[in-house]
Amino acid sequence: MANTSTLEVKNKKRSGFTEQHMMFRDSLRGFLDKEAKPYFDQWEKDRLVPRSFWKKMGDQGFLCPWVNEKYGGMGADFIFTVILSEEIRRIGAGMGGLGVHSSIVAPYISNFGTEEQKKKYLPGLMSGDTIIAVAMTEPGAGSDLAAISTTAIKDGDSYIINGQKTFISNGILADLIVVVCKTDPKADPAHKGISLLLVESDTPGFSRGRQLDKVGMHSQDTSELVFEDVRVPATNLLGEEGKGFYHLMKELQQERLVSAIGTQVAAEEMLNITLEYVKERKAFGQSIGSFQNTQFKLAEMATQVQLGRAFLDDLIVKHMEGQDIYSEVSMAKWWISDNARKMAPECMQLHGGYGYMEEYKIARHYRDIAVAPIYAGSNEIMKVIIAKGLGL
Repeated sequence: MANTSTLEVKNKKRSGFTEQHMMFRDSLRGFLDKEAKPYFDQWEKDRLVPRSFWKKMGDQGFLCPWVNEKYGGMGADFIFTVILSEEIRRIGAGMGGLGVHSSIVAPYISNFGTEEQKKKYLPGLMSGDTIIAVAMTEPGAGSDLAAISTTAIKDGDSYIINGQKTFISNGILADLIVVVCKTDPKADPAHKGISLLLVESDTPGFSRGRQLDKVGMHSQDTSELVFEDVRVPATNLLGEEGKGFYHLMKELQQERLVSAIGTQVAAEEMLNITLEYVKERKAFGQSIGSFQNTQFKLAEMATQVQLGRAFLDDLIVKHMEGQDIYSEVSMAKWWISDNARKMAPECMQLHGGYGYMEEYKIARHYRDIAVAPIYAGSNEIMKVIIAKGLGL
């Protein structure tokens, strides 16, 4: 049976989508169906999306399409980023490293980098020759960013970086890392001592720790990073010294919006594959989709998916208009990811024993979605942000 998703049905009616956007989606989808979909199961086993695929994405112009034409980019609007996020998630959550690279980390270079940094790094980020990661989380500091202990001490015209990072997406493949560190460890309050530094992977003293063995999202490489007396020139400072925390906060609106887009697609895909299954699977002489319990479950999920889509598409328009929707994006991030996580076991249950088999897509969705309420800021932190927005 053809997969007619809620997303596809609504696509041409979505606000702001033009014929050019639809052409980009068709081109990207065709490319992914040919170059990613047939190999994705192997990539999951390999725990890595190969560098050769990144290069193919770059050669086709699918990486960082928003980059200014001045640096060789398309200068595309945010809807191109939305489409990229949706289509790579359609293949699988393990493709998320491409979205981290293109839609979350590379914009730091564009928004805070010097002219020299932009000229040096943006072309490689677009071509796929340079893969980028951001190193925030530490073994002892997750959501509490001010508690990081990685330091970058000024020494003449250089910084010397020491510390460890963990849970770093693209950590194994990354050629360039945006490192969140403390250039003033004694700053009070602590967040005012945080800065961002660019570290190239061949810099002496930098090393990769373990490639982490995750429950799901297997093909998205995630690792530990180690910095031992890593000396980088002061020109590698990204943005202003002591302003790193504020730079991060500015970018988090888009990061959490992109995160919500991915989990919304996951919810839509889980609904679609379950709908297909219950229409085809027979029990007691009839399709299990004809049972009232099945109908009620799917009616509830379909309603929740549509609510999420409507809210998310409204936020995409507001984000493109430059509105401050930090609180609303936090709402979307927690609610959509929480909804998707709740849907996963319901959809698996409707598959019966087959849902527990690796050959059925719902099994992978079940594993992959578990982390969505944790990354990009835990859902508990999202609720703290929302509460502050309410004046509490």
